[in-house]
Amino acid sequence: MKLLPFNDYDLKTPRILEALNEASRSLAELKGFANSIPNQHILINAITINEAKDSSAIENIVTTHDSIYKILTESGYKDESAKEVVDYRSAIWRGFEIIKEKEFISTNVLVELQGMIEHNKAGVRKNPGTKLVNSKTREVIYTPPQEEKEIRDLLKNLEDYINKTDDEVDPLIKMTLIHYQFESIHPFYDGNGRTGRILNVLYLVLQNKLSLPILYLSKYINSTKNEYYKCLYDMRVDDIYIKNYLLYMIRGVEYTSDFTLAFISKFRGAMENCKALLKKKNSKLYSEELVEYLFFDFYTKNEYLRNALSISRNTASKYLSELETIGILTSEQVGKEKIYKNNYLYELMKEW
Repeated sequence: MKLLPFNDYDLKTPRILEALNEASRSLAELKGFANSIPNQHILINAITINEAKDSSAIENIVTTHDSIYKILTESGYKDESAKEVVDYRSAIWRGFEIIKEKEFISTNVLVELQGMIEHNKAGVRKNPGTKLVNSKTREVIYTPPQEEKEIRDLLKNLEDYINKTDDEVDPLIKMTLIHYQFESIHPFYDGNGRTGRILNVLYLVLQNKLSLPILYLSKYINSTKNEYYKCLYDMRVDDIYIKNYLLYMIRGVEYTSDFTLAFISKFRGAMENCKALLKKKNSKLYSEELVEYLFFDFYTKNEYLRNALSISRNTASKYLSELETIGILTSEQVGKEKIYKNNYLYELMKEW
């Protein structure tokens, strides 16, 4: 494998520069709009759970929003796919915390995140034999580096490239090259794709292209999966295809920025509509704190509400009952527990 940087290519072609301008403009607009929203943790939570679902779907880990939120709210609920999605979201949050604290992305950070996703401590591959095969034909389509020393040398080179601040390469181009290199190193036995997609957004935060971890390419990749894998495959066969790969990824940034911006606008609108309905139907019950809590997750229950608002069990029961009567929540009996779904968020997720 070649080491980064890939300096022997002219990456400033008119098509790439035009795509960069469009993507950078969309990304800057997304960053500014997201930064204007109060209580941004609510927004991050909604977006990261969707990213976790989409990214896991690329790896054929398919589940529903219902199952995901039941995992989060009901202690006895079992759904392995949903649990993997929830663990992936936890890894996203952990990565964001590390970047904000250390402002550095190391190999150890990637190992930690992969361990959270896969629930193991296998770390970097130590044994040869890993190959990527076509799931239908079983044909070997790519053989990544096999020896641990080579893998670690490549990861050190990648780490240096990620954290290098004195080059003049556009951060969006660097993000696409980092993604290609990481996926081609394929440093872990499993979880490479999901770890690599978290790395994308962490790098954008590190470069201050985003303040929040809210741009994820998984939805774009899912909708263009054949093109994504073809771009990776072609570049591995002959890196003259690097420009096709760059254009694919950069256009993905533009598409995802525009989509996420529209989602945030709808998310704000849903919150405002919820506030208006609650004020109209029961102004005594209304509070900013209550509405913000209801939009933090799609499901809640008595225990969560009373802990969040520091109220009694009886008061929480009255709140939930009234919110269901108004039409903001819908209850569902799951096992021995009654959980409550936020109707506004549930409808919004249908548009994701």
